[in-house]
Amino acid sequence: MPWYSETKAKNSRRACRQQGFTLIELLVVMAILSLIIGLVTPTVIGYLSRAKTDVTRIQLDSLATALDLYQLDVGHYPRQADGLAALTTRPGGEEFWKGPYLKGAVPLDPWNRPYLYKRSDRGASGYSLQSLGADGKAGGEGEDADIAAPSSTP
Repeated sequence: MPWYSETKAKNSRRACRQQGFTLIELLVVMAILSLIIGLVTPTVIGYLSRAKTDVTRIQLDSLATALDLYQLDVGHYPRQADGLAALTTRPGGEEFWKGPYLKGAVPLDPWNRPYLYKRSDRGASGYSLQSLGADGKAGGEGEDADIAAPSSTP
């Protein structure tokens, strides 16, 4: 059966030559992948930045609700010195405190900075609550814009 072994050897050599990709095929695939990544990446980054802004708004709404509950129980919003910590821990001298008004600790904004709380001079009737956005500075546009709680009253 020598003819069988010769045919088998020729077929295996042909199969080896047909396996793998040429350099041109690899370059075409790399170019297509680069185009896809170039088109998709900005869109994904836009979704991520918008998601952080949405999370900030949701957390600010939650904090505003907790502040309103605190005000209903105690008769005024937390003192400036107590800050948002008064939502989770009873401040000294507050006998009508029925908290905690938040589960767990006071959250940080999505950029890992504390929310800015300021009680108005009127105490019982207003406060401001905000995040300074991605840049951590007042003002800005887009992802850097300040985000305030909707029920805040300066």
